[in-house]
Amino acid sequence: MGNALIVRGGWDGHRPVEATDLFLPFLAREGFTVRVAESTAIYSDPKVMAETDLIVQCVTMSSIETAELTGLRDAVAAGTGFTGWHGGIADSFRASSDYLQLVGGQFATHPGKEPSCRAGDETDNFLTHTINLTEYGREHPITAGLTDFELVTEQYWVLHDDLIDVLATTTHPVRQWHPWHRPVISPAVWTRQWGAGRIVVTTPGHSLDVLANPSVRTVIERGMLWASRTASAS
Repeated sequence: MGNALIVRGGWDGHRPVEATDLFLPFLAREGFTVRVAESTAIYSDPKVMAETDLIVQCVTMSSIETAELTGLRDAVAAGTGFTGWHGGIADSFRASSDYLQLVGGQFATHPGKEPSCRAGDETDNFLTHTINLTEYGREHPITAGLTDFELVTEQYWVLHDDLIDVLATTTHPVRQWHPWHRPVISPAVWTRQWGAGRIVVTTPGHSLDVLANPSVRTVIERGMLWASRTASAS
């Protein structure tokens, strides 16, 4: 199937090692030769990047050097697939506008519970919400056959451009303790063509139990296969 590169690191709260380890057996079953890197420094190695068919990134709230980002962007433009979930791809390098342009969407916030119900931990931002497939998503290979599904976890509010193809959305409702005055629809799963490369972003995935959700896991795994150079070149 090709060569896959897992790049992980950044904020420990997203469990980058444990989270990416969940998908190693899948990649092996699909015939990928997998290399794991604990740093984005590998993006600046042109030989490695030229041989990589798929990058799975799980790096949250970190920074990236210019040469590393150039290597990543060039690889994707040349056909390397790029995918990830949650903050590991949508909140990786806040200070890099060129990275934000590459992925097409950036985490802005995850709204919280009613203030009197908050416990002072991460569950303050765990809301019951629905991931709604778009009409396009119902036909796309990544999400075809799935139905809308409910999660209790962080609900990402995403700022994005219109070069993305949205497979699923989630709606932030109006609640009296929040300052917005009409529902806000955010993309929850999207794809993006960048040169010859394919990008897939899945915003659910805060914790290991969310990644184990059958619908979330299906989207992520199918996204890996669809994004890979071996698929996009066929």
